[in-house]
Amino acid sequence: MTTEFNPLIYTSLTPLIGTFILYFVPTSKINICRNIALCFSSVTLIFSLFIWIQFDSTTSLFQFCYTISWLQGLNIYYSIGIDGVSLFFILLTALLTNICILISWTSVNFLVKEYLICFLILEFFLIQVFSVLDLLFFYIFFESVLIPMFLIVGIWGSRERKIRAAFQLFLYTLIGSLLMLLGILCIYFQAGTTDIQLLWQVEFSEFRQLLLWLAFFSSFAIKIPMIPFHIWLPEAHAEAPTAGSVILAGILLKMGGFGFLRFSLPMFPFASVFFSPLIFVLSLIAIIYASLTTLRQIDLKKIVAYSSVSHMGFVTIGIFSLTLQGIEGSLILMLSHGLVSSALFLCIGILYDRHKTRIIKYYSGLVQVMPLFGIFFLFFSFANLGFPGTSSFIGELLVLLGIFKSSVFTAILASTGMIFGAAYSIWLFNRIVFGVLKNEYFLYFQDLSRREFWILVPLVFLIVWIGLYPNPFLNEIHFSTLNIVKQFSS
Repeated sequence: MTTEFNPLIYTSLTPLIGTFILYFVPTSKINICRNIALCFSSVTLIFSLFIWIQFDSTTSLFQFCYTISWLQGLNIYYSIGIDGVSLFFILLTALLTNICILISWTSVNFLVKEYLICFLILEFFLIQVFSVLDLLFFYIFFESVLIPMFLIVGIWGSRERKIRAAFQLFLYTLIGSLLMLLGILCIYFQAGTTDIQLLWQVEFSEFRQLLLWLAFFSSFAIKIPMIPFHIWLPEAHAEAPTAGSVILAGILLKMGGFGFLRFSLPMFPFASVFFSPLIFVLSLIAIIYASLTTLRQIDLKKIVAYSSVSHMGFVTIGIFSLTLQGIEGSLILMLSHGLVSSALFLCIGILYDRHKTRIIKYYSGLVQVMPLFGIFFLFFSFANLGFPGTSSFIGELLVLLGIFKSSVFTAILASTGMIFGAAYSIWLFNRIVFGVLKNEYFLYFQDLSRREFWILVPLVFLIVWIGLYPNPFLNEIHFSTLNIVKQFSS
């Protein structure tokens, strides 16, 4: 789709321009730095909304395409474009980056300019991951995301183990991706190109599909993360600043699911069918084990982190159900999880900013002194357990409908995740909001500020919108999902 005004190009370039301008602002001008970062992240969000407005939902073809010759002799081009699969990931990236800058307005007080530059660069890399149409460039941007994330956790983390957590995040994901790089080289030497649209037409032998699928799986499974590759996630969440946890849970975990949908399923259909029982087993273990582990945690962030592992288990089951409802449900569930888990991390960050602890035993009876906070936390807790009328319910319902077609037994076991989700969500809410106020631990209490209130309101609106009227979202992803599923229909 070629237009004079290509909103995807402007969405991609705006964070880079903001980074360039921020670089020349004196470090001492903290408020100017914050306003510049907020301005450019807001403009990026506006341009991303233009992508949605101009998006043609009646085709599965890539739209807003733009190509630059990079290594013409080697047949490698920098090419961007989006379809229904990537559309909402770009919108989510733009929205959450804006929220991250706002939530850090007062909590980050040192190296502020560098902190904001890290987030704008991270936003640029993430938008590239979801829009680039070349396998080699996907790998480059997929790995580049680690650099600003490593700095955000390692420098602005909240506790003494932040360096260890940053290295865990970096090394786990980097080592897993090295196998993917070898797989990309193997694909290039066979096909002579790294263009995704051409590679979708290449037929690999069954044995080679199995090997390449495992190479890509090693990277995507760590990023999601699937059990047993999840060890880095709770540690990274616990040590990251609030905004770091928001972007990590909201966007970075989705890169693995996106990779499965963009590469593993279309390029290696035989291997995807062959390994789907393995995915089902690992996903069911993730749903049940992570849910039970959540109930034993004492750190508020680790509770949400382990619940994320459980929810992403639902996502991978939906993807490898290889059905239309299952894949559409997994996409809606990833979008929903990006909103709900981000909101929960924001709520925990609000408590941490006031009281400097995330240990659950210190909190009780907050509804008496923070009623507004209690209302928001109630809503997000119910959204987290998949309550009807929220976005999570739509995603989980579609995933279960899809998996019922593939395996009834798997669907029955997966549905236990909804029961466990209700258990830990209600338990967490009850411990924090109800009960006797433990005012012997804290000297003062403060309800949500006006800034915090208006940060949470858009998330509530979007969660309810998807939960009550999901058609505008399902319509956009339908044909792109159908394009993936049609090769498995035979």
